[in-house]
Amino acid sequence: MLSPRGGIGICGVGAVTGYGWGRQALWEGLRTAKPAAVLTPGYGCDTGDTGDGRGTSRAEEGWVARVPEGGDPSDGRGRFARAMRAAAREAIEDAHRRGWNEGRTVGLLHAVVLGEVELWRDFYLREHGDLRARDYLALMPSTPMSTLMQEYGFHGPAMNVSAMCASGNAALLTAKLWLDAGVVDDVVLVATDLSLTPENVRHFVRLGVTVVDTDPLDGCRPFQEGSRGFVMGEAAVGFVLSRRSGTPYTTLLGGAMSHDAHHATSIDPELTQVRRSFREALDNAGVRADAVGYLNAHGPGTRQCDTAEAAIADELFPDDVGLYSVKPLVGHCQGAAAAVEIAVTALGYERGQVPAPPQVARAHPRLLHGLVDVDDRLTVKSSLGMGGHNSVVVLAPPA
Repeated sequence: MLSPRGGIGICGVGAVTGYGWGRQALWEGLRTAKPAAVLTPGYGCDTGDTGDGRGTSRAEEGWVARVPEGGDPSDGRGRFARAMRAAAREAIEDAHRRGWNEGRTVGLLHAVVLGEVELWRDFYLREHGDLRARDYLALMPSTPMSTLMQEYGFHGPAMNVSAMCASGNAALLTAKLWLDAGVVDDVVLVATDLSLTPENVRHFVRLGVTVVDTDPLDGCRPFQEGSRGFVMGEAAVGFVLSRRSGTPYTTLLGGAMSHDAHHATSIDPELTQVRRSFREALDNAGVRADAVGYLNAHGPGTRQCDTAEAAIADELFPDDVGLYSVKPLVGHCQGAAAAVEIAVTALGYERGQVPAPPQVARAHPRLLHGLVDVDDRLTVKSSLGMGGHNSVVVLAPPA
């Protein structure tokens, strides 16, 4: 059937996260409100000055939400390719079970910022730049896309989309552009980020935005007093988007993106472009702010991001619009963050609940707490990517 309101149905979902392999593992982790992050050897960080300006790294434990080992070894040498293929495959199989019949032209979009980080690290430090040609090709960003297209015989366009933490939203809007323009009949979208090497985590700690030394619910408190930042996570998330979906989880009505053109890490304090993204997303979706019931926020637990989104929520939306962020639970999954959080909305509509993290401190009055029954109002999903990427999408429950 055609998607309601002229939107695009998300009719298949797949997920690999710190909770494990599969969308059910993601939902169960969120539902029970147990953070995916665990104390992991090698991720304890000491950012003290050692005289050379680089700080030091200790082998002690730190809190991170890494994707566990798993997947099909034939999908690739590293966790990245295996997770990407597994999430896409689960989404495609799920969509078929829900009544999706793929069209003649299926496109592939891969939301990605950092690719095979662990394999590149090994290439330089362990293999000393010497690999078989086949293994070297596995490092290329085109290879996991090529192998997925081959597996299913898809012949539509295939490309990577990169907008830092906003990459999932950016890919979703790109998929809608393709579908609206008639370039494709359907889109498989995958967002993948498995970049948590100790070196990468240590540098985010130095930037003052990442917490590794305390329980995630204590350190990461979006829209609550005492938040110190975010716990880092990993994920691969797959979607199938189609106007001919059998039973969509949710419908993408529209969205918008902008760029601050202000700073490499900081949000423009005027919030001009953030505000613009929210307003234009509603306009693009053809809906009013009073039709929205939920703001699934970027909400990393950093002061500037949380302050910005809370200000926009108070300015644009009615008082009964609930605010939440799942980053204390699933972690900040970097290039896959927006996609993980879109999956939460999709699964939440199907299962009738918003799995908001528990409130642990004095909070913004809009903040949702624990499992909340979901109604038929719209969800706005915002994502603010490092470097000035602002993105907002509008999602509706299935008709």
